Amino acid sequence: MTFQSQPSEQLKKTLKVLKRKDPTLFAAVKKKMWQIVSLDIKGIEHFKNLKGGKSHLKRVHISSFVLTFKVKGTTIFFEDFSHHDRIYSK
Repeated sequence: MTFQSQPSEQLKKTLKVLKRKDPTLFAAVKKKMWQIVSLDIKGIEHFKNLKGGKSHLKRVHISSFVLTFKVKGTTIFFEDFSHHDRIYSK
C-alpha cells in the first residue's frame, strides 16, 4: 500500500522557516516524512500515539523535536513539528 502525504498549513510555515534557519534539521524532517510515507500499514502502527486530547495523532522524535501525524485511508496528514516540550504541553 502506498501512502500520500498532506502537510498542514502550520507545518508548511514551520518548514519554510526551518529551511532557512536550520537546513540540517529541515533535511532530517523531510527524510523522516519520506520514510513514514514509504512504510506499509504495519510499519505505521509502530509509531506511538500522543496521549490525552491528541490521542488520534501519532508521533516521531527527531532530535529534541516531535513530528505529529495521523493516517486516514491512504493519506498521511502531517500536523505539526515543534519542540517536544511544546507538543506535550498542548
